[in-house]
Amino acid sequence: MKIVILDGFTANPGDLSWKPLEEIGEVVIYDRTPPSETVSRAADAEVIVTNKVIISKEVMEQLPKLRYVGVAATGYNVVDLEYASEHGIIVTNIPAYSTMSVAQMAVAHLLNVTNRVALHADSVSKGEWQSSKDFCYWLTPQRELAGETFGIIGLGNTGLATARIVLALGMKVLALTSKAQDVLPEGITKAKDIDDLLTNSDVISLHCPLTADTKHIINKVNIAKMKKNAIVINTGRGPLVDEEAVAEALTEGRIEAFCADVLTQEPPHNGSPLTKAPRCFITPHIAWATGAARQRLVSTVIANIKAFAEGCPKNVVN
Repeated sequence: MKIVILDGFTANPGDLSWKPLEEIGEVVIYDRTPPSETVSRAADAEVIVTNKVIISKEVMEQLPKLRYVGVAATGYNVVDLEYASEHGIIVTNIPAYSTMSVAQMAVAHLLNVTNRVALHADSVSKGEWQSSKDFCYWLTPQRELAGETFGIIGLGNTGLATARIVLALGMKVLALTSKAQDVLPEGITKAKDIDDLLTNSDVISLHCPLTADTKHIINKVNIAKMKKNAIVINTGRGPLVDEEAVAEALTEGRIEAFCADVLTQEPPHNGSPLTKAPRCFITPHIAWATGAARQRLVSTVIANIKAFAEGCPKNVVN
């Protein structure tokens, strides 16, 4: 069995091991694969692993030996599932491997806005505390979160993990979720609707999947319903946010801050209005990339392929 990993670098830049795959078959690993080389690199493969390389109908039509596509991520929109299913190609994903890491990043963004630790630490390193006339100073307002309301859109694994962290900070949690109130953990209140969440939350964090209904759920109309001190956090999917509308709101001072680990285009080759907006804090899609989360991802990729080779595939999405 030939196994081709098309874009292995981001998950494993060299600190983890793919070696267990060698027990299953011949393994070829590429750090990155441009679209023009996808077919040629995967030509003889029965198994391919992809993170962001698109495995379209047109690609699969040219890969007659292909029997399995392993997506090294939770989302699997990079694969044409309809074509794969019609032709008996199994597609698997990696569920819930980065739950705690993404929750941690969402809260890290929140604390960055409210306390700006790095900004103040840099100021001290520059000698500004040494030359201060007072025993303390602050460069930005310091904001206490206890008692404020943290609104969560989407209460799946990551949303729930994030809720538990902010509850420990003394925040109240308001969740837009399909779950009934009587099954929600103590401290979490089910929002009546999105307007209820938008108007009553001091912080709004996005943890919902990207669908036709949630695309641009943060838009000009919904921003107008938010508090002026609202902090919006997106560690979900870039297109959940209308970037132009958010940049305009930040420039006009209609929301306090916007934080994101994802953008509509990644990397933003043509720029993004958010990269120039005030009080906007963007990290380069790294919430999933802690060492622990990447180890779980690589281990599950390997386990999924082993299960397939043994005739008992798991984490199948088609």
